[in-house]
Amino acid sequence: MSATPDITDLLSLNARFSEVERAIAKRVRALGESLLPELSGYWERGETPHHFAPAIHALGIVGGTIAGYGCPGLSHLAVAIATFEFARIDGSLQTLFSGHSSLAMATIDLLGSDEQKQRWLPAMARMERIGAFAMTEPEHGSDAMALETRARCDGRSWTITGRKRWIGNGVRADNLIVFARDDDGDVGAFVVERPVEGLTATVIGGKGAYRAMTNADIVFENVRVPLDNRLAHAKTFADATKALTLTRYGVAWACLGHAVACFEFARDHVLERQQFGAPLGSFQLVQDRLARMLADIVTMHLLALRLCELAESGGLTPAIAALAKMNNAKHARRIAADARELLGADGILLERHVIRHQSDMEVVYTYEGTDFVQALMVGRAITGISAFAGRNAVS
Repeated sequence: MSATPDITDLLSLNARFSEVERAIAKRVRALGESLLPELSGYWERGETPHHFAPAIHALGIVGGTIAGYGCPGLSHLAVAIATFEFARIDGSLQTLFSGHSSLAMATIDLLGSDEQKQRWLPAMARMERIGAFAMTEPEHGSDAMALETRARCDGRSWTITGRKRWIGNGVRADNLIVFARDDDGDVGAFVVERPVEGLTATVIGGKGAYRAMTNADIVFENVRVPLDNRLAHAKTFADATKALTLTRYGVAWACLGHAVACFEFARDHVLERQQFGAPLGSFQLVQDRLARMLADIVTMHLLALRLCELAESGGLTPAIAALAKMNNAKHARRIAADARELLGADGILLERHVIRHQSDMEVVYTYEGTDFVQALMVGRAITGISAFAGRNAVS
């Protein structure tokens, strides 16, 4: 990354960080930059660098805002900063961290009993057991309420049957948080501990993005789990969406990380690249493009900071989280495309990094609710009317 002054923090917003938050930013950035030379190789080969886990654990951030159970009890802003710094380096690296810490662990903390937290979180905080969040199904992405995976109870255990798709960390995960409908049609979250019979996880190949994260197709064929592996406070689909709402502020920060990385690579390139006897950065059209990219980054940063304040105070709502995800993903996607264009032919080289961020932003733009789904959630908040197909009350 560039050593020039951080123009992306034009409003000095980072001055609001506490000493702890600044230290986390410094540690995560140092680790990320030390891993950057390796990441393009993993991305090109389509392999996940799971051996990075001990180094991530050593940062003291795994478990995020969870207090106790071996977790650090950080502020929402501290977790967001870590997410930003990881995404600034690589989307797959950020997902390796966030999928485990901010989705799987956070769901156990949000929906589990104290006994369940004691049982699973300490080993996950040490990254001795990796977690994954398994909600999406082959036929149901945006229409998550149409969940087909079933959990049957025979009085002694739960038997889970169904399929999940696009599950980050799903091939490697030791603790899978699986969402399924029970005998009454209610949605529950079940911790499936591997190894277990009847579970098959297959790497989804041929991806053009997030290539250093092995997403999985997972099949559950009469997978038996103990009765007390159903998270105690996961009784409805609304409980599941609580976890997704809390993670969307992290997605807004991940978008900011991708955007800042692309902007910095583009700025450095146009200052170094000579064309027509002058640096590219001296041309009006180039400066106009950079100025508009920076304006988007500043507004993304302001929105992301406000999200953390609302999450800290308990004021974060699904509509606010959806608005932030929709806004920041749109801007980051455009910034990545602009950066790739400014780099010219070099923009498609993995060694220049921008193409990796641009490809990964296509995933971010889609996951945890597409742009259209986020817009409908905001639209419902504006009008009080649900425009979702079938008028389902998605939250």
